[in-house]
Amino acid sequence: MIPNLAVIRIHGEHGWCPPIPVPLFLLWIVAILLSPLILAALLVLWAVCIGAGYQMWRLLGALWSLLCALPGTDVRVTADGKHITVRIL
Repeated sequence: MIPNLAVIRIHGEHGWCPPIPVPLFLLWIVAILLSPLILAALLVLWAVCIGAGYQMWRLLGALWSLLCALPGTDVRVTADGKHITVRIL
């Protein structure tokens, strides 16, 4: 299953910010709008894979598996006294 939602939390030195939900499923609208460019990129990728001797379907399968493994990922960054947490659901 592909990720649907990311929750961003920012904790500063002096205060607390409420969680910010980011709906990732809206990225599909962008993908549909950019589909001609994505198709052209896939054709270039196909040509590169043929030239390098790789199977494109294995590469696409690996990328899809990586995308499907994203739910449950937590990213935590600390810099200059601020803590940023991104949780992908």
